[in-house]
Amino acid sequence: MKQLGLQEYITTSDEIAALLQAANVGNVASEKMTLKEMLHFELLKFAVYLADADGDMDEREVSVIQESLGIESTVEELAQMKRKEIVAGRFGEKIPSVLKYPVLADAAHKISPDPYRGQKAMVFFDTFKLFGQTILAVHKDEANEFEVSRYTEYVERMEKFIKSYGIWYAGDQKIYRPIEPAMEETAESKEEQAAKLEELLSEFNGLTGLSGVKHQVNSLVNLMRVQKMRQEQGLKVSDVSKHMVFSGNPGTGKTTVARMLAEIYKYLGVLSKGQLVEVDRGGLVKGFIGQTATRVQEVVDEALGGILFIDEAYTLTVGKGDGDFGQEAVDTLLKSMEDHRDELIVIVAGYTDLMEQFLNSNPGLKSRFSNFIFFEDYTADELMDILHKNLEKQEYVLSEAAEKEARRMIEERVANKPDNFANARDVRNFMEHAISAHACRVVELENVDSDKGLLSTLEVEDLQPFDS
Repeated sequence: MKQLGLQEYITTSDEIAALLQAANVGNVASEKMTLKEMLHFELLKFAVYLADADGDMDEREVSVIQESLGIESTVEELAQMKRKEIVAGRFGEKIPSVLKYPVLADAAHKISPDPYRGQKAMVFFDTFKLFGQTILAVHKDEANEFEVSRYTEYVERMEKFIKSYGIWYAGDQKIYRPIEPAMEETAESKEEQAAKLEELLSEFNGLTGLSGVKHQVNSLVNLMRVQKMRQEQGLKVSDVSKHMVFSGNPGTGKTTVARMLAEIYKYLGVLSKGQLVEVDRGGLVKGFIGQTATRVQEVVDEALGGILFIDEAYTLTVGKGDGDFGQEAVDTLLKSMEDHRDELIVIVAGYTDLMEQFLNSNPGLKSRFSNFIFFEDYTADELMDILHKNLEKQEYVLSEAAEKEARRMIEERVANKPDNFANARDVRNFMEHAISAHACRVVELENVDSDKGLLSTLEVEDLQPFDS
């Protein structure tokens, strides 16, 4: 397996694009742009989509985009692209159009002989994935939940598309493997570390709602603080389990809290790196004997020094019969937790009842997870507060009428709680659909570019039903 950096991946993707263009795969020759041009345009839109997640593309992000793609676009030009291609085109809800060409070529064996051994789509996928990681790595300590969420959802959508055609390759099956982007590390004094810890704790305690979660996490943090003090004074330190179970409904902040906790534990000196590695069953369980154990070990290696967050962990064991490899994943994970007890914290998350079944499925699980944190659903007031905060980050406001309508819609959603109710995730999607509708409404108006109020105010007609 050959390891490639970002520029090598882009170059390899360009070579694949030229190969597919020459073979006219999917009638690509009829397009207005060449496949290579389409690829670079999609990568540019992806970069802008991520960099602008917090509503502010800064010079560092623009510099990475320019250097990676060899372009000279300014911040203003990229902002214009955002309005035209990203928001109005609902970019975040689609897969890159260029991906269909290597998928078609791999699935239908259109290239023969094939120097890429049926992994052309995987090279495109890893190019997007590594480019996204590089954009996020610009702000090591600042990548917010919107940036990470956008990246995760977009990459997962690409992965699902490739898997649907049966041409997905993972781990040692790949002929190429990305070299992860390095994040710039700076030495910090004890005073700076202490200040950063207090800043992180203040940010955590400032989260909307989650009063019970805050109490439990602060108790754990205080315990870790005292343990660290005792250790520094040469006193005995009890062996306290740091692994946790997060239970609750979707969108209640489990991933956000896990990510913040990883950094808090880093500045407490409990973890050496403080990264969060997120996976679900699909990221651990593979279809053949031995593959699952290998994949779990790869994920554990990536998470060493930080937190491994396993979402919907119950899917590894609950309702599975003979021949399922979920138990292999659990057995490998338990061994890794023991082998790396001072280097790894594991958080398993999911619905409360199903998580209890998960823990009861294996005595080893029950004994290793002793910290249980329950995430309650948000109230309507809390969801409105989350909406206001998210809109403020994006530099949008609700008109007086839109404020009343949004509250009515959210209160109705909370009162009814349909099966797909997703708390803050609902609010995020609600906001993004409103922003998209707003863009479609104002883009045709005259003199809109000079009217700051019009560009930043959401009206009632911009608010879309939750299930739209």
